Amino acid sequence: MLGQRQAAILQLIIDCYIKTGEPIGSKTLAGLLPYKVSSATIRNEMAYLTQLGMLQQMHTSGGRLPSKSSFRYYVDNLMIPSELSPAEKEQIAQALSVNAGDPERLLHDGAYLLQKETGCAAFYSLMRDDYDCVQGAELIPAGNDKAMIVMLSVGGRIKSSVCRLSCPADEEFRRLFYSVVGRFFIGTPLRDVTPALLQNTAPALGARVFDMLPALTSLCSLCAEASEETVEFEGETNLLSHTELGDRVYKILSLFASKSQVVQALRRFCETGRELQLFIGNENPHPIMKDTVTLLGRFSYNNAQTAVLGLTGSTRIDYSSVLVRAEYIINTVKKYLKEGGASFE
Repeated sequence: MLGQRQAAILQLIIDCYIKTGEPIGSKTLAGLLPYKVSSATIRNEMAYLTQLGMLQQMHTSGGRLPSKSSFRYYVDNLMIPSELSPAEKEQIAQALSVNAGDPERLLHDGAYLLQKETGCAAFYSLMRDDYDCVQGAELIPAGNDKAMIVMLSVGGRIKSSVCRLSCPADEEFRRLFYSVVGRFFIGTPLRDVTPALLQNTAPALGARVFDMLPALTSLCSLCAEASEETVEFEGETNLLSHTELGDRVYKILSLFASKSQVVQALRRFCETGRELQLFIGNENPHPIMKDTVTLLGRFSYNNAQTAVLGLTGSTRIDYSSVLVRAEYIINTVKKYLKEGGASFE
């Protein structure tokens, strides 16, 4: 634990760095402290903080910059949170309430708000559930021999697509569609909705097998899409304005584009059982992310479905503002996920 004067000096150095991105020297610090301290004394304290690994000196005669480890100490012991106003909280709640009954759209809205409110990159992922099953399907005529197929899983996954039919989606066609869906699809795990299952429907379809094939093929594709876990990003280009990342930002964006490595990291986070975790600098599990801050929130909802919502920025983010806003958004999404739900009447 640092002494009072050491903590005050460290807090000032970090606050100034967050605002300016520049190192700060002992003379400047002497003018910012609320009590009189000589520059020599401040230099001694800065040297001690450097020995502890809290500060770094880029040049012998230059000022000091905070190290990655100092940001952790700052967040845990020195940061003064910038509280949200009631109006800001209400605005966030209203924006997220629009799609509260659709988990995937709610998470998308949460990621969009995160990047907008924090200036960081945000992302969400619905993790794979091998036991999620088909709960229902709808066929909605769309005119001109087209129909929209909507699939809902027990875990709340909603997927839709438009397919072209070779015949009108009249009452007889729809009756046959729902009969086959009820017999072969309802209650079937998403991972088991395969071309082999589609072939099994042929005897029940009889002469109309080719008429029904586009609709059932579309339904199979929706189930396959819902069974896979992926990660979606919002505001990745925000990181380009985090100038302290330098050229490393392009490696980070390449990592995001690969998605598979990000999904693996999110899966490992989910396995820890933690609901909220902040990774600063070298605490990040991937070496490319060592110059960033990553906040992850994990949600469990609808029959043990799991999702992750998070953000990434440089270690120079305004912690007092960003973390407060991010945690409020994540907690509001968590609330709506627990309260919400989607179903076909």
